[in-house]
Amino acid sequence: MLNYDLKEENILIIIFVILLKLFKILKNHNLNKKVINNFSYVRLSLLIPPLLLFFAFVFIFIKDGAFNVNEYIEIQKDLFFQLNSSLSKLPVLQLNLTQLGDPLILLPLLTVFIIYAPKLWHTVLTSSIISGLLSFFLKKLFAVPRPAAVLDNDTFIIIGRNIASTHSSLPSGHSIITFTIITILLFAFMPKGLKSKIFWTFSILILGLIIAFSRVGVGAHFPLDVVIGSAIGFISALIGIFINNNISFKSYYNIKIYHPIVLLFLIVWIFLIINKIIANNLLIFYFPLLTLIITLSLTRVYYAKK
Repeated sequence: MLNYDLKEENILIIIFVILLKLFKILKNHNLNKKVINNFSYVRLSLLIPPLLLFFAFVFIFIKDGAFNVNEYIEIQKDLFFQLNSSLSKLPVLQLNLTQLGDPLILLPLLTVFIIYAPKLWHTVLTSSIISGLLSFFLKKLFAVPRPAAVLDNDTFIIIGRNIASTHSSLPSGHSIITFTIITILLFAFMPKGLKSKIFWTFSILILGLIIAFSRVGVGAHFPLDVVIGSAIGFISALIGIFINNNISFKSYYNIKIYHPIVLLFLIVWIFLIINKIIANNLLIFYFPLLTLIITLSLTRVYYAKK
């Protein structure tokens, strides 16, 4: 069992405080309108940066002959060792942060938007399905082995579960889902002023990269797995936003017959998180648990008023 370091705990507590502040924002009854309005400004031209990134990688791969698995691993092996060595110095923080790439842990943090911003929640679900499909098929297509399967395990740090037996390193699924959600939040709550936009964009992307690169910190992925996965997550989010901008999905949340289903859905999710806590008592698991309990309570009150 890893011992908690005070500084690492403080970082996680800061994240928790940020979540509580977000709940105050949700009291704005015009939140859904704000999300719809912000999403309307999202343009297809935003796909250009990640696509340029992919072209840059293709150029580098051609230049270095890295279109086979061995060369792909070789060109980034030294960087992997450096990043893993640096990030793994905060093992508890890395182990907690990397859990946020798990949809079971990350998505509950957004369930409160079912009530206050259904447009955002619909976009999250749409984009998550897209990112999940892309992750599944691309992992099968590339079949790149994990670091623990091809590198001497004594040369780097593995934190948490050793998944050496799987050939699913490229792309990083945790990075995909992380940047899918991060990108949706980026555009959903984009402020109006230029300085505020720059600060918000920089802050939210840095947060996404910190979570995504925890996959290197725990020794589960190579750096390019994370970068490519993050770009795919960005694209998945944009596609989800475009779909929801052009197709109006009916919200079953407000239909009385579906109320028990929504409540049951939240209760089952709570028990799944509790099961996670029993199996591995990490501080990060308590955040989605608290969010789900709050959402369940708010939902009951909402339905009682209905």
